[in-house]
Amino acid sequence: MLSEFLSKTVMPVLFKVGPFSVYSYGLMMGIGFLAANYAAVKEFERKGLGANFANQVTILAVVFGIAGAKILSLIENWGDFLRDPIAMTFSPGGLTWYGGFVLAAIMILWAAHRKKFKMSKVADGLAPALMLGYGVARLGCHFSGDGDYGMPTNLPWGVNYSHGIVPPSIAFRGFPHIEDMFPGGIVPNNTLLHPTPIYEFIAGVLIFYVLWKLRKRVKPDGKLFMIYLILAGLERFLVEFIRLNPRLLFGLSEAQLVAVVLIIIGTGGLVYFNRKPAATGK
Repeated sequence: MLSEFLSKTVMPVLFKVGPFSVYSYGLMMGIGFLAANYAAVKEFERKGLGANFANQVTILAVVFGIAGAKILSLIENWGDFLRDPIAMTFSPGGLTWYGGFVLAAIMILWAAHRKKFKMSKVADGLAPALMLGYGVARLGCHFSGDGDYGMPTNLPWGVNYSHGIVPPSIAFRGFPHIEDMFPGGIVPNNTLLHPTPIYEFIAGVLIFYVLWKLRKRVKPDGKLFMIYLILAGLERFLVEFIRLNPRLLFGLSEAQLVAVVLIIIGTGGLVYFNRKPAATGK
C-alpha cells in the first residue's frame, strides 16, 4: 500500500494551464525557498540582522543557488551538454546542490561584508533555514523522478519511478553492477527503488528541528553553523551509499567526498569554538 501510494506521487508535471506547465520540481524548490526564508527572517530579526537582509539573502540564494547548481551539473555532464546544450541548460531538472551551495554562500558572505555584519552571526542565522529549505526541495526530486533516487529494494516503501523524467532504464545505464542483475542488462522502468529524496526530506526536517532547538543555547557565534556542516555532511554521506551516483575515489561518490570535507571543516570549527569562551548575546 505504501509503495503504491508513493509511486503515484511521481508526477513531473502537476497540471497545465493552457500552454503553460506547472512542474513539481520547480514548485517544491519554490516552497523550499519560501520555508527557508520564513525561518531566516525569524532568526535574523532575533539576532538584530533585520528581515530586509534575510529577504536579500533569500534572493541571492535563489538566483546564485540555481545558477551554481546548474553550472556544476553541466560540468559533471559535459558530454551530454555538448550534444544538446540548449536542452541541458534549460531542462527543469539537472541541478547539483553543492554547486549552488558554494556560489550562493560566496554571494551571501559578500553581502554580509558590505553590510558590515559579523559573518559568523549571519551563518548561524542561516543554518536552520538552509536545512529546512534543502529538505523540502528534495521532495521535488521525488515528485519529478529526476534520477536522484536509490538502488533497487524490496522494502515496502520502494517506489516505481517509471513515470519520472529519468526512468530507471535510462538512469542505471553505465552501472554494470546493477544492470547485470537484470536480463539483457536493462533495468525495467517499474523496478522498485529506494526513495532517497524522501529519506533526505525526513532527515532535513529532523536536522532543522535539532538546529532550531539549539539556536538560542549554542555559543559563540559560528558554532551552530559548524554543527550544521557536520549534520548536513553526515546526512548526505550516509544516503549516498544507497543512492544512484557514480563512485569517484575510494568507492565514494563526488557528493560523499564533498560531505567529508564539510564534516572535517565542521569538526575543526567545533574544536576551535569549544576552546573559546562562550559569548553572551543572541
